Amino acid sequence: MSEHEGREMFEPESWEERYAGEEKVWSGNPNAQLIAEIGALTPGTALDVGCGEGGDVIWLAQQGWTVTGADFSANGLARARRHAEEAGVADRTSWWQVDARTFDAEGREFDLVTCHFLHTPDGSMVDVAGRLATAVAPGGHLLVVGHAPSEVFARHSHHNAMFLASDLLPGLPDGFEPLVVEQRPRLTIRDGVPVEIDDSTLLARRTS
Repeated sequence: MSEHEGREMFEPESWEERYAGEEKVWSGNPNAQLIAEIGALTPGTALDVGCGEGGDVIWLAQQGWTVTGADFSANGLARARRHAEEAGVADRTSWWQVDARTFDAEGREFDLVTCHFLHTPDGSMVDVAGRLATAVAPGGHLLVVGHAPSEVFARHSHHNAMFLASDLLPGLPDGFEPLVVEQRPRLTIRDGVPVEIDDSTLLARRTS
């Protein structure tokens, strides 16, 4: 894959095409670090940016959260809405078409803002984390999870877009307390072979 083709996969048109078919792109299961960090929190309002087909949105709604799923793909949001209806949580979910790279909270605040495995080709995840933080209500939490650079992904088209949790800290505004800043090992299957990868995990709480 050329550099140009690699960058194209980060654009809305590529994801509209990917979500245009009938088969699921993702498993529909909630992400591991979401379960690990959010399970003990008191449910409130949540925003999941880069929600794709809605697996995390549905899980949060099932835990009692009122959730807005956000993505830049209209087709992805249509799938997510349908999956939420099938799961019986449509009344706890809403949808917002937005690009994380230019995200503007528009004055809205949420008790939880979460973003999983969204990778930008220009290394702008620091800026993205800062933008998402503006949507966190006082006392609320920001959870950003992504792939850490590793040999497993050495030939992956977005290897250079991967990050360590600590890389995102400069993007946090004043008034945020980092609670978790680490890479967490997780076993996954690639090409039929079990491999261990690291989830870069940043959890921060807005204190003021």
